[in-house]
Amino acid sequence: MYHVYVPDKRRHRGAHPQDAGLFAPSRLTGLRAAVADLSWLLGRAYGATSALKIVGDHYSLTARQRLAVRRSACSDEAMANRLRRRVEVQQLNGKPVAIDGYNLLITIESALSGGVILGGRDSTFRDLASMHGSYRTMDETIPALELIATTICSLGVTAAWWVLDSPVSNSGRLRKQMLELAGRNGWKWSIDLLHNPDSTLIASEGIVITSDSLILDNCSCWVNLARYIVETYTRQAWVANLCPAIDNCGTSPVTNHKL
Repeated sequence: MYHVYVPDKRRHRGAHPQDAGLFAPSRLTGLRAAVADLSWLLGRAYGATSALKIVGDHYSLTARQRLAVRRSACSDEAMANRLRRRVEVQQLNGKPVAIDGYNLLITIESALSGGVILGGRDSTFRDLASMHGSYRTMDETIPALELIATTICSLGVTAAWWVLDSPVSNSGRLRKQMLELAGRNGWKWSIDLLHNPDSTLIASEGIVITSDSLILDNCSCWVNLARYIVETYTRQAWVANLCPAIDNCGTSPVTNHKL
């Protein structure tokens, strides 16, 4: 049996063809209930894989809906821990930031191109895009980078340190493109290719920009920049809020992290 290679000719990071039905307004109530149930199970030491299967089977979710529910759920303990160390965007003035590069860039690309953006229980916005080990520049890449740069400059950020996953194909090409763009515009960016950027960001003592759950659970402090950008500058973005209505999503019973 022969497999024919079909080159990836996508120009946009937009929605999957089935997303209009999978995340239609009529589906959100059920998806929010699934997020609530999965969060409950995670808080009682159920394994993420087995818990997702239980919830996904119960609500007859597709694979893509299960991915969305998993990305939107977290235990009560994890939510409180993340929100406790969240820094508000107003606190960025006069400070440098460390950016989880692909995490932020792909979310903003998705928002600009009409891809579904998930509103999660921990207040973050996440995308449903997947790189599969290779990054491809889209029509939205430069506009997304420019929007990120404009935003952090307007917030008074003094310097941005981007980290990109070196095992991801085309990371070197993207780094070069970003450095050229920063140089032309006078942006104070440094960009490193790292084999394991998660551990580096976790160890960082500065403010981290990410929505990655592992980093959020372990870094010293973080800022919810993707959500701020989407809500402030991309009003046309498709946001599917999967935060259960019974939750006080996006707030915390304790004071946010103070610098």
